[in-house]
Amino acid sequence: MSTPQPPMPQAAPSRPAAPGPSYPSYTSPIPVVRTHLGHAIASEWTKIKSVRSTMWTLGVFVLLVIGIGLGAGALVASSSETGDMEGQNPLSLGFFGLLLGSMCVITLGVLTTASEYGTGMIRTTMVACPSRGRVLAAKAIVFFAVAFVVTLASAVVVALVDVALLDGAKEPTAQEWLKGTVGISLYIALLGLLSLVIGSIIRHSAGAITVMIGLVLAPLVLALFMFSQSLESLREALFEYSIPNQLSVFYSNSLTESGPSGWDPLWIAFGVTAAAFAGAYALLEKRDV
Repeated sequence: MSTPQPPMPQAAPSRPAAPGPSYPSYTSPIPVVRTHLGHAIASEWTKIKSVRSTMWTLGVFVLLVIGIGLGAGALVASSSETGDMEGQNPLSLGFFGLLLGSMCVITLGVLTTASEYGTGMIRTTMVACPSRGRVLAAKAIVFFAVAFVVTLASAVVVALVDVALLDGAKEPTAQEWLKGTVGISLYIALLGLLSLVIGSIIRHSAGAITVMIGLVLAPLVLALFMFSQSLESLREALFEYSIPNQLSVFYSNSLTESGPSGWDPLWIAFGVTAAAFAGAYALLEKRDV
């Protein structure tokens, strides 16, 4: 005998829509706005002020610049050779503190970009702001502003105290004040910005810091060991365009009689940083995060 098949289920009859008013689609109470560079800058400001590396590196920077600058001024003022500063720019006593402190600015600049690649947080950053150029620009603006303000404040403190300590020294002119405070602060900030760009290119903190320290110290060290007459022109070029010599130009104490003078170091630093920034932007658009 054949087994009887169960009856097939009947399709439910379609029902007409219930009478009544139709309701519009849901609208979020949170306003939706088009993002812009200001939002990215606010995000990067939150990042840079909330990490410990910023406070440590800038704290050490301030201690080096002010400590060494005021120590040099006090030492010269208390010695019997204070008259040796007559005719010289007393602001130049801040040179050594700024030279050593620049290592802190370089380190912070590298960490601003390279540390995110090391921890993987760059993926979150790019998801929040898919425009990679905007992210790089925001990092550059925030870092440059922080580095410039901190450097300017430190340099002004050292300059004011050293001028007050050295009564017998020449009173700096307005041009010397501008170069010894604003000019050198812009240069240090550009040096840190170059470090930020190198960090974005290399994407490795230790490697980028090593490259930047080599850029600061290697030309001058190499020039010191070039004794051959055939290398005299190269030796002079390394002396003239080394970063320590360019820093000293802001105090009119160049290591050589030729080479950059006046505001030339600032334009050189600006040109190099702009070229590196363009390269970092091109790589950022092509490479994966």
